[in-house]
Amino acid sequence: MEKKYFFFDIDGTLTDRTTNQIIPSAQLALTELQGRGHFVAIATGRAHYKAVPLMETLGIDNMVCAGGGAIVIDRILRENRSLDLAKAKQIYKEAQEAGVGSLLALDDSIDVYAPNDLFREQVGERKEPTNYVINPTLDIDEVDAIYKMYFALPKHGHEKLPSQDTLANLYYVPDYLMYQFDDKNVGILHMMKQLQAPIEDVVVFGDDVNDLVMFDKRWTSIAMGNAVPELKEQASFVTKANTDDGIYYACKKFGWI
Repeated sequence: MEKKYFFFDIDGTLTDRTTNQIIPSAQLALTELQGRGHFVAIATGRAHYKAVPLMETLGIDNMVCAGGGAIVIDRILRENRSLDLAKAKQIYKEAQEAGVGSLLALDDSIDVYAPNDLFREQVGERKEPTNYVINPTLDIDEVDAIYKMYFALPKHGHEKLPSQDTLANLYYVPDYLMYQFDDKNVGILHMMKQLQAPIEDVVVFGDDVNDLVMFDKRWTSIAMGNAVPELKEQASFVTKANTDDGIYYACKKFGWI
């Protein structure tokens, strides 16, 4: 059997969005794919430190994480790329001048750094576990890598920084603006280069708009039955909903398991 290289989105693909639990048939598919000698990985926007526990729970050793900025092969972090440093620093400086609360993720951990507590004063706590490191002497010019940034700029507000859109940004929640590496496709390509494997043997599974970037015409892209219409339009194949055993169904249909 021809070896394939599988990359699975997590939320809404491997897991039930209602319960946040891994779908049993999806777990079975991962196990059987690996048993057949295929390469199996997750592809997620989550930071490396945050994604590792799920990778281990799934019983796999590989992942594209941090939105494609980091890759893990055989449980070893092989790459972890940061934001464009000059652009990130400029946006941060503009936020400081405008009195906008800011947080910086400077390493692969739960820690975020700031010179003051303006972020929480303006928009409250982040919507995930966070350790706030307040350092009044923080000097942005001395920082050599920035992996994520958060700014107290609510989605429906009117304030905007001059250089705000020089880096890709998004709102996972409407309370604050977030910057992170956001290109799973790049992570997959970097992974395949390190593996010295042909990209036409890639198979990706996804369900939401953030998966559009990895639905590349050079490989097989499978949209879940519960996927957004835009993703289904770009897919090589649309399977059943994830909660209707869609991953297992597709893998069986194509003879991968």
